[in-house]
Amino acid sequence: MKTHKNTNMNAHGTKPHEGMNMKPKATRAQLLAVTLLTLLVLAAGVLIAAIYGDFMMGAKNMGNGSMPGMSMGNNNSMSGSKDNASMPGMNMGETKSPVPVSSLPSAPMSSVTQMNGLVMPPGMIMTSDMSQEAMEDMAAVDLTKISYTAPSQAVGDQVLTPKIENGVKVFNLEASLIKWNILPDKQVAAYAFNRQIPGPRIRITEGDRVRIVVKNNLPDATTVHWHGMILPNKMDGPADVTQKPIEPGASYNYEFTAKQRGTYFYHSHKDVDRQQTLGMYGALIIDPKNKINIATYNKDVVVQLQEWTFKQGYTFPAMPMEGLLPNLFTINGKAYPSTETINAQVGEKIRFRFIGSNNGFIHPMHIHGGPFKIIETDGNAVPAAAQIEKDTINVAPGERYDVIWTAREKGKWLLHCHIPHHTTNDNVEVQGGGGLMMIINVT
Repeated sequence: MKTHKNTNMNAHGTKPHEGMNMKPKATRAQLLAVTLLTLLVLAAGVLIAAIYGDFMMGAKNMGNGSMPGMSMGNNNSMSGSKDNASMPGMNMGETKSPVPVSSLPSAPMSSVTQMNGLVMPPGMIMTSDMSQEAMEDMAAVDLTKISYTAPSQAVGDQVLTPKIENGVKVFNLEASLIKWNILPDKQVAAYAFNRQIPGPRIRITEGDRVRIVVKNNLPDATTVHWHGMILPNKMDGPADVTQKPIEPGASYNYEFTAKQRGTYFYHSHKDVDRQQTLGMYGALIIDPKNKINIATYNKDVVVQLQEWTFKQGYTFPAMPMEGLLPNLFTINGKAYPSTETINAQVGEKIRFRFIGSNNGFIHPMHIHGGPFKIIETDGNAVPAAAQIEKDTINVAPGERYDVIWTAREKGKWLLHCHIPHHTTNDNVEVQGGGGLMMIINVT
């Protein structure tokens, strides 16, 4: 057997760690000084915390001597006392008694404000970098610029009768500011077509040549978009994209041939989140030229949805943001119980045309008394084999759904949004509801 030489340092007779200096460089005095300095720093930190901190966690922020936010799961502390033993940020299951109402601070009252002469909504977060243009977009309607108040019982969506000029159906629309009652005791300031909310219903037939003359009597520039329509691009309506805005006092002619049939609508396309939200929209119904294989029904009801933000007598454009969340809701310009009642007899079929004229919110529209059948979406007929039955349908901004509902039983059946807040009037129920609600009275 071969043997191997041990090649480690000991084989050469050297001692382990020979040549390495392992003696510490710091003296005992230096180590003692560092230790004392560290203790002094720690002591100073504790002293500062004791002066400026709150280690006692007193009654002003503890409540019953407990640590806020954490419950240990019983009514006794770990020491056996009846005080709560809790730590901030955690809840271990204990139910803590609420602070007495009399001890709670009064809620601060928010109010409308003014900024650069504009009326701004309560709760609006104003920042130094907010532009004048943004404030104008969100400000209340200027009441001093309104010269017309509609009768309190006036209703919108009135059918507009055209004039015939050389075979062309000519409709006249006028945009202006008005005051409009959505309830007997609630009068909003609105942007309107032909002094009504919604604007007048334009009803034509597939293949018609139409001309809509829009006169702008608003204090702001505007345009009109024909939502969902196939037409020449220059007639489409988006301001600063396909046309120059219609300035105050000016007019513009929109002309096209109706190539489609179904449920459509028109609305402002300048400062849309303000003008349309405040009332500038209306139904555009196109009847089929050929009525073969068309669904049959006894009544035809248009349902146009809208949200309103009405605070302290001022009307603001409803938006999904601070200060502008809506507190009132309307169907065809009225809030329940001022909405229209639909009368029908058992066995009759009603065609409801849901129009998403609403601008910033989705509404799940529900009908009591049985399901309905969806026959059209966005103006397009649904093939019979694809038609489905539902009792609730989400109507998003811009969408249209045509459904057929059959009156199966006698009674008062509700049509309403299934978001409860949307069926109140400023958070209050009146005669069983409010807002986006209407009654179908079946006899």
